Amino acid sequence: MITKMTGLLTRVLDDEARLQVGAIEYQLLVSEVVRRHIQMRIGQEVTFHITEYLEGNSGGNRFVPRRIGFNSESELEFFDLFCTVEKIGVKKALKAMARPVKEIADAISRQDARWLSTLPGIGATTAEQIVTTLKRKVMKFAAMNGEPSGEPGTSTAGGKRERPRSEETPDAATGQLVEDIYQALMSLGHNPLDARNRLDSLLTSGKPFRNVQDAITLIYSHRV
Repeated sequence: MITKMTGLLTRVLDDEARLQVGAIEYQLLVSEVVRRHIQMRIGQEVTFHITEYLEGNSGGNRFVPRRIGFNSESELEFFDLFCTVEKIGVKKALKAMARPVKEIADAISRQDARWLSTLPGIGATTAEQIVTTLKRKVMKFAAMNGEPSGEPGTSTAGGKRERPRSEETPDAATGQLVEDIYQALMSLGHNPLDARNRLDSLLTSGKPFRNVQDAITLIYSHRV
């Protein structure tokens, strides 16, 4: 079983990334929060923590191997834990992980089913089931200092570790800055899909921004 992959990030799509390792390009399924962290790193060498599963139909006559990529071991460990909840399969768990692990774990630990029901694909009944199943198992995730953005696993094509991009560079948004902008949009009342669309429009516009305030100003000034 593959547990870690390092290669050149060639594409980032809605729910997957393409990683070039030697002569082979791999498809990695990714959560929304991972996608936000890597979408500015195309062309860089990136390391993913990997889990694998077989996707098949009810007849069981055709199975397709799938790989899922995460920025950190803690994300991967939380995903495996999330999948232990009844009626939450791999795809549903991956879709639901649209917010940082620490936020989801904190909501579970405080038994906030209402907050959990705002996650994509999670209804009120499922949210209650998540709380019941995991409330005593997420302490270490809720206690994390912050969600790893993946920068420590990023290196240049020459194999040297690349210094994380700084907010002093206007046209370079780090994974953490992208996440902060997304969280700001959510706090302003946007739903996850609208926040994602606005963020994507900003990042593809080429407009420079140094911090969250610059980004929000650009978004609301209709310049992106």
